[in-house]
Amino acid sequence: MAIYIDPPMWPGHGRMWSHLVSDQSFDELHSFAARIGAPRRAFERDHYDLPAERYGDAVRAGAVEVGSKELLRRLTAAGLRRPKNRPAPRTAHRGAS
Repeated sequence: MAIYIDPPMWPGHGRMWSHLVSDQSFDELHSFAARIGAPRRAFERDHYDLPAERYGDAVRAGAVEVGSKELLRRLTAAGLRRPKNRPAPRTAHRGAS
């Protein structure tokens, strides 16, 4: 039961971005994101996009630093992965909101 963050290496909108995920539930992820001030609009399917300047805030709040492949592995193992072009599950699985 942890929140994970990968390094800010994803370019977009003139900035670099990290992904913030949970290995437990979307409820856990939304709660953590709210605590660090990440807006709900930053949530995309199964993760929050967090700009590089917020990376340290997430780590200080308890997010575990992992590489992108490890982050994806943990998200998938938790059953929370929602790839693009695939609809979200119809059930409220694993704390989905």
